[in-house]
Amino acid sequence: QVQLAESGGGLVQAGGSLSLSCAASGVTFSNYNMGWFRQAPGKEREFVAVISWSGYTPYYADSVKGRFTISRDIVKKTVYLQTNSLKPEDTAVYYCAASSLSSSSWRGLKGGMDYWGKGTLVTVSS
Repeated sequence: QVQLAESGGGLVQAGGSLSLSCAASGVTFSNYNMGWFRQAPGKEREFVAVISWSGYTPYYADSVKGRFTISRDIVKKTVYLQTNSLKPEDTAVYYCAASSLSSSSWRGLKGGMDYWGKGTLVTVSS
């Protein structure tokens, strides 16, 4: 049974940082590109970042580029999202996702992933 378990969400002031983690189990980690989506209250889910199975070629949404960094540890089967310089508009539930789709195709997607986590809430206060 495939499971993606996010952690690291919480409440932070604007300008602060959070480190999100997503631990994968029941899946051959190296077969999938891994990434993050988010969904703010009343809004559609949106792509945030993706990293290829090899750990190279990350892609980011324009709204987070330069502030967020995605990385992965194949041995630990974990993908990370370091979020810096957080803004109130970053407030959302952040979902981990795994897909065999090429990482370059993730931008613009709102779904279609092979696996999803249950999400972790990030709240940024002004």
